Amino acid sequence: QLQLVESGGGLVQPGGSLRLSCAASGFPLDGYAIGWFRQAPGKEREGVSCISSSGGDSHYLNSAKGRFTISRDNAKNTVYLQMNSLKPEDTAVYYCAASLFRLCSETPQFGMKYWGKGTLVTVSS
Repeated sequence: QLQLVESGGGLVQPGGSLRLSCAASGFPLDGYAIGWFRQAPGKEREGVSCISSSGGDSHYLNSAKGRFTISRDNAKNTVYLQMNSLKPEDTAVYYCAASLFRLCSETPQFGMKYWGKGTLVTVSS
């Protein structure tokens, strides 16, 4: 059974950091581009970051550039999202997804086939 499980969410103060993990079971992640998405209450889901299957290419939402870093450890079948300088507007449920393709798309959700159930990130004082 193909499964993605996110972890690492929680409550953090503005300016703080969190590292999210996306662990796969049932299939090797190294053949897939992986995306991180988020959905805040009352808003549409948006793409936050994406990393190619090799890890050689990554994309970021403009508001995440310089604060978030996506990485992957294919040996551990896990992708990470390091989030620094968090802001209240980063509050959302964060999801990871595995693409049908090895490269990230200009349209973040294009090709994303396997989804995790999400982890909640709350940035508040």
